[in-house]
Amino acid sequence: MSQTPACPQCTLENTYLDGDVYICPDCTYEWPAQAVAQDGDDAAKIIKDANGNPLADGDAVILIKDLKVKGSSTVLKKGTKVKSIRLVAGDHEVDCKMDAGSFMLKAEFLKKA
Repeated sequence: MSQTPACPQCTLENTYLDGDVYICPDCTYEWPAQAVAQDGDDAAKIIKDANGNPLADGDAVILIKDLKVKGSSTVLKKGTKVKSIRLVAGDHEVDCKMDAGSFMLKAEFLKKA
């Protein structure tokens, strides 16, 4: 079985890699090999909580440990429920609003409610 992906145009699997592009000899469609790598990365970017449950936009989560807020004396307490989270790319996966303000949190400190 070949490691090359099926053609996105005609869906046939008779494709080959030529330099940095994939080519389908059946329909003569060409597409960059980087596009395939990026599509595969999207599947790997499923954000999971501390227990391994997948998170989605709008979920409610609970903090599993006390978190100190940088540059402030505020502490987000363990057990605090956060409603309606938003997933983002970057070093912090979750944006949320609480009574204390807006925060960017890492999913490893959250569990799905």
